[in-house]
Amino acid sequence: MADLELRHLVKRFADVTVVQRLDLAVAAGEFVVLLGESGCGKSTTLRMVAGLEEVTEGQVLIGGKDVTHAHPMARDIAMVFQNYALYPHMDVAQNMSFALRLDGRPKAEIEVKVAQAAKVLGIEHLLARKPKELSGGQRQRVAIGRAIVREPQVFLFDEPLSNLDAKLRGHMRAELALLHERLGKTTLYVTHDQVEAMTLASRIVIFDKGRIQQVGTPSEVFNAPANLFVASFIGTPTMNLLPARLDGELLVGTGFELPAPGWLGRCAGSGRPLTVGVRPQHLRPAPDGALALQVDVVEYLGTESQVVGRLAGGDTGQEPARLAATLPGDAHAGLHRTVRLTADAERLHVFDADTGAALRA
Repeated sequence: MADLELRHLVKRFADVTVVQRLDLAVAAGEFVVLLGESGCGKSTTLRMVAGLEEVTEGQVLIGGKDVTHAHPMARDIAMVFQNYALYPHMDVAQNMSFALRLDGRPKAEIEVKVAQAAKVLGIEHLLARKPKELSGGQRQRVAIGRAIVREPQVFLFDEPLSNLDAKLRGHMRAELALLHERLGKTTLYVTHDQVEAMTLASRIVIFDKGRIQQVGTPSEVFNAPANLFVASFIGTPTMNLLPARLDGELLVGTGFELPAPGWLGRCAGSGRPLTVGVRPQHLRPAPDGALALQVDVVEYLGTESQVVGRLAGGDTGQEPARLAATLPGDAHAGLHRTVRLTADAERLHVFDADTGAALRA
């Protein structure tokens, strides 16, 4: 187990820069998730750490050792790919032991390591089967087992659950969390799925256009997003974002007036263009609520409902703002009606409309 450090990392393909001066430190034993939309540079970053992609500028350090130009086999890392990459002509035991056999390890040692990894993953009964005889989840376990037997300093995962169905992804998320708890290995994990990131990560690194937008614990990026991109990316349903301005102690926008957080006056002058963010989970029904929502859609989810609609009361000729709210129980009674909602002022998020940066207490 070792720490991992990326210093001023840059990756260019011809004239296109896909990773822009990235700095990141991962502590020994930490589980860090690189999260972002497709094409944001997260997988390219992982491949540079693995040595599968050449670094244009900067350094990759593992355990304090500069491995920027080292061969992948010399980096003491193990990588799990999205497509499993199993050898179809080998059985499970042979797939898991391939790297050890290539390294010339003694047969007895290989058998012990494979047996131990298979027990951890619950696949002891599959060791004699070929990949074509396995389900998607079983194949992914074999791919993870192949990484475990090498006992690397750092684990790298490149969207390992993307090919699984929703139910199996949920099961494998829990399995990966338990596996990390048992092994305690330094792990860098790439995904575009925020549920995976929130479930697994010690810290989340949020990417956009090759740049880090925020690094923090799941709680930090959810409750204190650094900017509009993070606010709109993290959370399901996504955060409601409404144009507004500060007018005394009120945040005023099309169709609403909300009490401003007490600290906002120290950060923003009256009339300054702002964007107000409120999570759907933080809205609640209130007879005298400041937000009048004309409900267009109700998604009943059992214990709660997601309602989506338009804010009533806007100026004539202006497009009413769209809003989503998470309400308890079955909210179908409110469909095509006006529901009044409120939110605690201190749970509002406020952003500079021009720069997108969060304004905070």
